[in-house]
Amino acid sequence: MTLITTLSAEYHHNPLGIDSTSPRLAWQMRTNRPGARQTAYRVLAASRPEWLRDGQSDLWTSGRVDSDQSNQIPYAGQALQSRQRVYWNVCVWDETGAASESEPAWFEMGLLQRSDWQAQWIGAPYSGGPRSMFPAPYLRKPFTLPTAVTAARLYVSALGLFECSINGHPVSSDVFAPGWTDYHQRVQYHVYDVGQLLQRGDNVIGALLGDGWGVGYVGPFHRQQYADRPQLLAQLEITLADGSTQTLLSGTGWQVQFGAITHNDLVMGEAYDARKAFPGWDTPDFDAAGWLPAVVFDHPDITLGALVGAPVRRIEEIRPIKAPTVSRSFNSQRCIFDLGQNMVGRVRFRGTAPAGTTITLRFAETLNADDSLYTANLRSAHATDYYTFSGQGDEVWEPRFTFHGFRYVELVDYPGEVTADTITGIVLHSDMEQTGSFECSDPLLNQLQRNIVWGQKGNFVDVPTDCPQRDERLGWTGDIQVFLQTAAFNMNVASFMTRWLRNLADAQDAQGEIPSVVPYAGTLPKDGGPAWADAAIICPWTLYLSYGDIRVLESNYPTMVRFLDFITSESPGLIRCAPSYEGFPGFGDWLSINASTPRDLIGTAFLAWDALLMSNIATLLGKPDDAAQYRVLFEATRAAFASRYLVGGTAPVDLAPPSESRRLMETMDQISRGNLASSDYTLTESQVFNTEVFAPTQTAYVLALHFDLLPEHLRALAVAELVADIERRGVHLSTGFVGSPYLNQVLSSGGRADIAYQLLHQKSWPSWLYAVTQGATTIWERWDGWTPEYGFQTPEMNSFNHYAYGAIGAWLYQTAAGIQIDPAHPGYKHVFLCPVPGGELTYVKASLQTLYGELVSSWKLDGNRFEYSVVIPPNTDATVILPITGSRITLNGAAASGQVHKLSAGSYTFAVSG
Repeated sequence: MTLITTLSAEYHHNPLGIDSTSPRLAWQMRTNRPGARQTAYRVLAASRPEWLRDGQSDLWTSGRVDSDQSNQIPYAGQALQSRQRVYWNVCVWDETGAASESEPAWFEMGLLQRSDWQAQWIGAPYSGGPRSMFPAPYLRKPFTLPTAVTAARLYVSALGLFECSINGHPVSSDVFAPGWTDYHQRVQYHVYDVGQLLQRGDNVIGALLGDGWGVGYVGPFHRQQYADRPQLLAQLEITLADGSTQTLLSGTGWQVQFGAITHNDLVMGEAYDARKAFPGWDTPDFDAAGWLPAVVFDHPDITLGALVGAPVRRIEEIRPIKAPTVSRSFNSQRCIFDLGQNMVGRVRFRGTAPAGTTITLRFAETLNADDSLYTANLRSAHATDYYTFSGQGDEVWEPRFTFHGFRYVELVDYPGEVTADTITGIVLHSDMEQTGSFECSDPLLNQLQRNIVWGQKGNFVDVPTDCPQRDERLGWTGDIQVFLQTAAFNMNVASFMTRWLRNLADAQDAQGEIPSVVPYAGTLPKDGGPAWADAAIICPWTLYLSYGDIRVLESNYPTMVRFLDFITSESPGLIRCAPSYEGFPGFGDWLSINASTPRDLIGTAFLAWDALLMSNIATLLGKPDDAAQYRVLFEATRAAFASRYLVGGTAPVDLAPPSESRRLMETMDQISRGNLASSDYTLTESQVFNTEVFAPTQTAYVLALHFDLLPEHLRALAVAELVADIERRGVHLSTGFVGSPYLNQVLSSGGRADIAYQLLHQKSWPSWLYAVTQGATTIWERWDGWTPEYGFQTPEMNSFNHYAYGAIGAWLYQTAAGIQIDPAHPGYKHVFLCPVPGGELTYVKASLQTLYGELVSSWKLDGNRFEYSVVIPPNTDATVILPITGSRITLNGAAASGQVHKLSAGSYTFAVSG
C-alpha cells in the first residue's frame, strides 16, 4: 500500500498568508515496497475541499504528468488573489501502475497588493533616545460585533516587535514577530486565524509592542537604527454569520498606555514592575479611562511582505541540573543556577516576595575561576532582567522582548525560598524541523555533534547570527556561508534561508556590494570582503544542492550578477583585494592560529570560485551565453592565481603601501590572533606556492585544492605539503573561519582521510574536540577561547556559542557517514552513499529527512567484518560505493560482488568479510 503524505506549499504544511503567486508544491510517497517510485502525478486545486474528493477542480488541474518529480512543483492554475484559500491534492501513479490519492491540503494567500492595506501605522506619543530605553506601549481598541463570527483574519506587522491578543487571549505563540528585516525597505507581516477568539457583542483587540531590532540596540551600535519608537500595523477582517463583513483597522480611535514593562531590549534585557500591570487590559470589561490616543504615522516607502519561513517560538524547557550555589555579602544574596546547556532564550521565574521587592537576573555562558559569572565577553550588552513583585502571592514571570545566550543564571536579592521551579530555561529559536542525526562510537564526537546542533539552534533566532550573547548578534554573511551545508543537514533551513537571502538582496547597494552583515546595520563597510560577501552566490548554490530549489537561483540571479560584476571590476588583473586596494580587503582567514593567509589570495580564490559557480548556475537557468562568459572568467582568474601565487609565477609582486582599510584590518588581526608564536610554524619552502610572495598556510592549500585552482601535476604535491604542515604542528590545524570548513574534505578527497581523522580526534587545542574536553555544550568562536595556560582569550572577541567551526558537521555526514549530494540530481533525488571509515571509529549512523523521506547510512566494523546498512526513500535511488573489498560480499544475505552498486528505494545491508 502506498500513502501520499507530507503535502506542503513553500516548504510548509497548510501555510496561512503567503505571497508567492506560484507556490511550490511537494509531497512524499510512504511505502515499504522495494523500488517504489513515482511515474506520474496529477494535481487538482479547488476553492472547496469537497470538490477534490469528487475529482473536481475549479482553479487548476495539471492533468496527468508523466514525471517522477514530487517537489518544487509550481502552482500553475488561475491567478491567485489576495486572501484566497486554495485546496489541493495529488494523485500519484507508481511503478506498478497503481494510483494513490492524497488527502486535501491547502494554502492561503496574504495581502498581495499595497492597496489591500487600509490600516495605518500607530504608536505611542513618546519615545526614548539613541542611548535611553523606554517603556513598552500597550495598544487597545474596543469594537462591537452584531452577530456571531464565521471567519476572521488578522493581518499584522510592526516596526519593532508585537504580541497581539483578542479578548484576553493571545492570537499565536510566535515570538519576536514580525522578525528582522531592513525596516527602511521591507517589513514582514503575519496572518492569524482569529475567528474562535471573537464573540457577538463587545470585543477588544490588544497589542503589546517591544523595541526589538527595529528600535532597540543592534549590535554594538546605538538604538533607533530604523525607527524611533515601536509602531503597529493591524488589519482585522471579519466575516459575520449573516454574510456581511467588518474590518477593524489600526489608526485613529486606538488607545495607548505604558505599563509593567518599564524597558525592553533584545541585547540589554527587560524590566517588569508587576505593580504597574493592567489585569484584563485587553478585555471588554477593562476601564481604559486615562489612556492616551495613539499617534498615526506614515511609511509609504516600506514594502510589506508576507512572512517567509518559520517564526521564532518557545521550543523546549530546561531545568537546572543541580541546586544553585549561594553566596552572601552584608547586603546581598546571589544564587547561581547551572542549566547544564549553553542555550539561547530566557528564563521563567517563579517566586513570592513583598510588594516592591526587585530581583535581578544576570546571565553568562561560563564561570570565572572563583565561580562568579564570566560576563567580560558580553562587552556592552547588559543582558540583565529585573522583576519587581506586586506582593500578590505566587508570581510567575517570563520576559517577552529579550533573549540571552547563557548556561548560568544568577538570581540576585531574592528573599524567598529557592525551589525546583524558581528558574526554568525557555529555549527560543526559529521553528525549523530537525532533519538530520549523526552518531558514532566516539562519545566525544557525539557531543561535538550535539554542540553543533545547539549552536545552530541558538544562532538561528530569526536570522543566522554569529553569536547570541554579546552586543553583536548580527547576520554575518561569512559565518553562514561556511556553515550552511551543515545547517541543511541538521534542519530544514530552506525557507529560513530563502528569507535571509531576500534580506541580502535588500542589503546590496547600487554598485553591487554585499555587506558583511545582513540585515545591514551600523557603519560596517558595504563590501563585506572575500568569503563574507561571496555568500550572495555560495548560499543560493548550497540551497539548490540541498533541496533541488531552482527558484532560489532564479530569484537571486540578478543579485549574484551585480555582485560578481562589482568584485571583477574592483580586481585589476583579476587579483581581488591586492595590497594596494583602497576598498575593504576583508577579514582574512578570521581567527586562524599562527598562520596569516594573504587577503588577496583568499579574495582571488573566491573570485574564481564565484565565477565557476555562476557558470554552473547560468547553465541550469538556461543562459548559455552567461555560462560561457563566467567559465572564461573562471579560467582567467585561475591563470591569474597561478601567475601570482604558484611556483614559477611571473606576475609582479604588488609593493604599494597598504591602504588605510588594510591598516584597520591589521589592528583587528591583533584581536583575532592566537596565543602561540607564529614564527615557529612559518613554511619557507614549497614546490607549490611561490614563497617569495607569501609563506604558505594550510588555508592557502585548502582553497587552492577545493576551488580547483591548481594544475593536475601540483595537486598531490599540495596535499603532501598540507599534510606536512599539519604534522609539523603536532597534527593540529591552523585554519580559521575560511579554511576550516574545507580542510577535512580536501584531505579525504586527496587520499589522506587518515590525517583528516587524526585532526578530528585531536583533543588538544587547536582542534574541534578541545572545547568538548573542556565541557563545552556549544561550538566556541575561537579554538582557544579558554586554555589552562592562558585562561580566557581577549574578551573583545570570545563567544562560547558560535557555529562557524561547527562546519565540520558537513564532513561527518558526507564523509564519515558517506551521504554525498549528486549535483546532477540535487535535493537527494539521487545520492552517493560512500562512507570512509577511519580513525578510532567502529560505528557510524546518520539519517536525513529529505524531501522524499528518510535517508539512512549506517556502518560498523567488527574485526575483519564490515557491515553497511542503508535506507533509500521512495522515489529516489542511490549509488553505493563500498569502502572495503573482501573475499565475500553479501547484499541482504545474498552473494554480491564489486564495490559499486546502483540501488532503488528500499532497505539494504551489505556485509564484507575476508
